[in-house]
Amino acid sequence: MKRLSPLARGGNSAPNQQQPPADETNDIVSLSPLQSFQGAATIVRGGYDCMSAMKQHTDREYASELRKVHENLLRMAGQVEQMIADASRSLVEHDQLLASKTIDADHKVNRIEVDTDEACLLILAKRQPMATDLRFITLAMKMLTDLERIGDLAVNISERTLALDCGPTASVSERVTRMSQIVQGMVRDATDAFVARDVSGAEEIFARDEEVDDLYRDVTREIQHGMFKDPQQVEPGIHFSAVVKFLERIGDHANNLAELAIFLVKGKDIRHVGKLEPTPQR
Repeated sequence: MKRLSPLARGGNSAPNQQQPPADETNDIVSLSPLQSFQGAATIVRGGYDCMSAMKQHTDREYASELRKVHENLLRMAGQVEQMIADASRSLVEHDQLLASKTIDADHKVNRIEVDTDEACLLILAKRQPMATDLRFITLAMKMLTDLERIGDLAVNISERTLALDCGPTASVSERVTRMSQIVQGMVRDATDAFVARDVSGAEEIFARDEEVDDLYRDVTREIQHGMFKDPQQVEPGIHFSAVVKFLERIGDHANNLAELAIFLVKGKDIRHVGKLEPTPQR
């Protein structure tokens, strides 16, 4: 009897291999090029939406960090303004307890300076700000230095109060009070102008600094005249002269703050105008 080959019987060349069931082969779905493109586009769009959300989150964090620097500048300015007022009043009223409290308050100013300085450095390192933001951060760090120095000068005034056995004369007291009021307003308005980017507000500071300089010259002459007339007034007169000099220096620092506010907005450095070149020798 003739044996048929596997091929002739309709079988496979591999007799042990079975065909897959028909229903399994139907599970394989072929997508058209258009369907594949639409699916990929959906995934890409989802990716863009995710990236956009992340960017918005980062922008909010960045804005919050900048706002914190603004708030700290205003808080520090308010603190040193109060220290100026308390230091001046302690001298005029010869209130040594108030003078001691003013000295103790200086650590608050120092704390704000250190914290804000660190925050500015972190922003520079993490955010790498550009243009106006970069200018704001670098100038804010300069402002911190001026504000901290103003706080130190208020401490110096309070230390003079502790060294004195009595307060100044009525005339000197009046001028010291007036100088104190002016420089307090200068510090407050210069800081506000910086935060609000108000050029006109900053420019108004310079005229008030001239008034402070005039008062300083007047009261210094009066103190010196009293020292010439009465040798007993020499020691207290030295302390009073130092106090009015401290107030005059606070006015200069407030001037610096106003100059920084103008530079922030205009990008123009107006410091030392006309004094950048050596004076010709005669």
